[in-house]
Amino acid sequence: MRSGCSIGANYIEANESLSKKDFVMRVKISKKEAKETIYWLNLSQPNLELESTKEKLIRESMELMKILGAIVEKSK
Repeated sequence: MRSGCSIGANYIEANESLSKKDFVMRVKISKKEAKETIYWLNLSQPNLELESTKEKLIRESMELMKILGAIVEKSK
C-alpha cells in the first residue's frame, strides 16, 4: 500500500513542472505508479478481514489510472 503514496507525490511534481512535456511525463509516471500499486495489492497476502479494503484500494487505483490517462490524452 505504501507504493500508492508515490502517485500523489508525482502528480504534485507534475503541477509544478516547467513545460508541457515535463507535465505529461510526470503524469505518466503517476499513472505507472497507480498500476504498480494494483500489482502489489494483488500480490498481498489474502486476509479475510482486509479483503474489502483491498478491493476498494484496487478500484481506487484503477480510477486514478483512468483519470491520469485522460489528463495525458487531453494534454497532448
